[in-house]
Amino acid sequence: MTQTFLPKRKGERGALSISACASGVGFAERIIKSLNKKIRSEGDIIQIRRTGSNEITFGNGEIKSEIKENIRGDDHYIVQCFDDPLSQKSINDNLMALFTAVHAAYQSDADSISVVIPQYAYSRQERKKSREGITAKQVAQFLEVSGANRVITLDVHAEAIMGFFTTARMEDLHASRTLLTHFKNNYKTDNLVITAPDVGGAEKARFYSKTMETDLAIVDKARDYSKASTIESMRLVGDVNGKDVLIPDDMISTGGTMVNAAKLLKDKGAKNIYITCSLPFFNGHAVEIMNKAYEEGVITRIIGTDAVMHGEDFLKNNAWYDEVSIAPLFAKVIYHINTKRSVSELLR
Repeated sequence: MTQTFLPKRKGERGALSISACASGVGFAERIIKSLNKKIRSEGDIIQIRRTGSNEITFGNGEIKSEIKENIRGDDHYIVQCFDDPLSQKSINDNLMALFTAVHAAYQSDADSISVVIPQYAYSRQERKKSREGITAKQVAQFLEVSGANRVITLDVHAEAIMGFFTTARMEDLHASRTLLTHFKNNYKTDNLVITAPDVGGAEKARFYSKTMETDLAIVDKARDYSKASTIESMRLVGDVNGKDVLIPDDMISTGGTMVNAAKLLKDKGAKNIYITCSLPFFNGHAVEIMNKAYEEGVITRIIGTDAVMHGEDFLKNNAWYDEVSIAPLFAKVIYHINTKRSVSELLR
């Protein structure tokens, strides 16, 4: 199979090609669809398609990646989603698959290798609290050793992770503008208060508040770090009485602390409570917790991105969940990188 690319022009990198690990195929196809739309808007008639590749899992659990086409000299992008609700593969399985895919591209002599990971694995293990490893740094080192020149991710949990890379560049995209645009186009905003779910989320909430021209409140949480996802106490700074509330967050894992924050806001007189999140993981019993909170009127809607793809059945069966695609943003960044245009303007 012969892949067709844009003809080389002055200032461009190598021919653009995109492949995907098994758990990244769905997101890669959405990126490619948006990328082709962007290419057409620039006056080109070319169509990019996904480069053929194969991911093999052996009986003993070892993983091997193969690239089925020539990518020598390409500006190559590999898409992978570590947390894949539609697959039985673990995060560690998908992480190892990515390492083998990156090294396969390196051995295939791609001119540049960019890793597209909307979820950065182990991002919450970015600092040392006791006798433990800084695993987020290990992931960065493994990616570099495998051959990655660039890592493109979404709303990484700790910005310090960018400093863990020595040879590769990291682009940390933000879902805020995509989520805000979707919210303004689909929900009422005339009686709204933006509320940070914790002090760490104050900066994001402040951006939402400034953009939406609304008041700001903050939930102050005291967390028990000796136990996973455990909160000791909560208090509200600000007024939400009689108001609709929008809570922006970077991720929802088990969902328990978010629901507790919503209950606190309800107790303080809040009406409808909306939650936006870049990474809707919904681990463990999160779906059951959210269903119960929705049925009890604690939450009105959660708006998440397809950085974690839950599938059509999930959207049909869970009325509390609304999905917006972040793939067009990744497509724009990839196009700008390939054509040597500014990426900074897309990260604001």
